[in-house]
Amino acid sequence: MEQFLEILSPQFLLKNSLYAGLIVGFVCPQVGIFFVLRRMVLLGIALPQVSNAGITFAFLLHTIGFHFLPHMESEKFMALTGSVTFTLVAIFILAVLERRRKGFTENRIGFTYSIAGAVSILFVSWNPYGQTEVLSLLKGEIVSIPDIYLWLMLAIYGAVFLCLVGFHRSFIVVSYDSDMATTIGKKVIIWDVLLYLIIGVVISFGVMTVGPLVIFGFLLIPAITARMITRGIFLFCVVSSIIGVVAAFFGFYLSYRFDLPTGPTDVVVLSAILLLSFLGKMVFSWKR
Repeated sequence: MEQFLEILSPQFLLKNSLYAGLIVGFVCPQVGIFFVLRRMVLLGIALPQVSNAGITFAFLLHTIGFHFLPHMESEKFMALTGSVTFTLVAIFILAVLERRRKGFTENRIGFTYSIAGAVSILFVSWNPYGQTEVLSLLKGEIVSIPDIYLWLMLAIYGAVFLCLVGFHRSFIVVSYDSDMATTIGKKVIIWDVLLYLIIGVVISFGVMTVGPLVIFGFLLIPAITARMITRGIFLFCVVSSIIGVVAAFFGFYLSYRFDLPTGPTDVVVLSAILLLSFLGKMVFSWKR
């Protein structure tokens, strides 16, 4: 109980890590619902890995002397640029192939995940100075987040959330049934491009801040859980974010209480909520 009250205090030393987790837990499920609606859950696994490949590539370039700004600013700017570039290029290539019906979707996403994971390890292995920082990122160690990063994260994720709320109906229609959206006059390509840009930004900045493991967990698991226990789009969206925020808070509390890495603890809490929801639904169906 003492630790529980301690993390609620405004003077808490790791409050930025807690706030970052809550922001991710609130906004990422709102993006993840579109992966679920489009039946492209595996894409939510592959894209954080692609983003991570962009970050490791940027660290490698910085190490071999390809930078123009002072050390710290250049390193972070290049990492964010690499993350955004790799993610957007991958998502648009996959989207174009999907529209042209080239091969099987699962094959393309599986290949993307495999090659992104492999090159990430190679980029890290070739970089003798960036291994510690990159490995910390891969493990989801959300410990030291500077104020400037937290405010930047709040601004970006806040803008993304407002955009998702403002264009909610159009995003839902083109994701649920693109043929029907075309019939009622929606410019499906334009809405798809805007949604892909949002997904790319959320994943890129999220991976830079909290790591690919945490982003993957908060993108998909709350949306999958909410889809299983709710009826209707409104409840689906609301419950997704509630699950994300609750998991972020209790994941952080458990990691602080028992000295565990925050990212993996968050994902375990999310998985426990998914499992309990599944069992609860089974019991409820059996009693009926």
